[in-house]
Amino acid sequence: MLDKIHSTLVQNAPAFLRFPVKRLPGSLQERMMLETLKKVFHEALEEGDFTFLEHRWLEVHVQDIGFKSYISFKEGSLQVASDVSNPDVCFSGNLNDLILIAARKEDPDTLFFQRRLLIEGDTELGLEVKNLIDSVDFNVLPIPLRKALFLLAEFVEKGMQLSKEKTPVSFPC
Repeated sequence: MLDKIHSTLVQNAPAFLRFPVKRLPGSLQERMMLETLKKVFHEALEEGDFTFLEHRWLEVHVQDIGFKSYISFKEGSLQVASDVSNPDVCFSGNLNDLILIAARKEDPDTLFFQRRLLIEGDTELGLEVKNLIDSVDFNVLPIPLRKALFLLAEFVEKGMQLSKEKTPVSFPC
């Protein structure tokens, strides 16, 4: 019974999150995204690892909740926007898959070849973004953020496994 609830929560979380995401003002979404990126990529920002994104735009699209955010680097700092006319590269996928990628529970290349992660546009730029994500040292993240990410990823991973394990029940005639 608990497994069924767990699986259902993981499967339906995007549907529950879609409404609040659409209602959150763009400026608040931008600010939340920017602060999160600054925390996650603190070390990379200090080392100047974002210069490849100078005056270029990365679109992050969480398809199943209808969230899009655009990230760039300008004059030494990250820029986040809620709308850009021509992003240079787009990373898109579903919420659960992106959570698993963020916690390194799934390999982005594997999901790409399974068509669960889409990378469109400037592929060289996309590869640089992927390499930057792969280089994040989890030990530099604030402990509460790191623990929350890992707990969430474990919950999602188990819920997705339980969904795959479900088999139809058949009754003899």
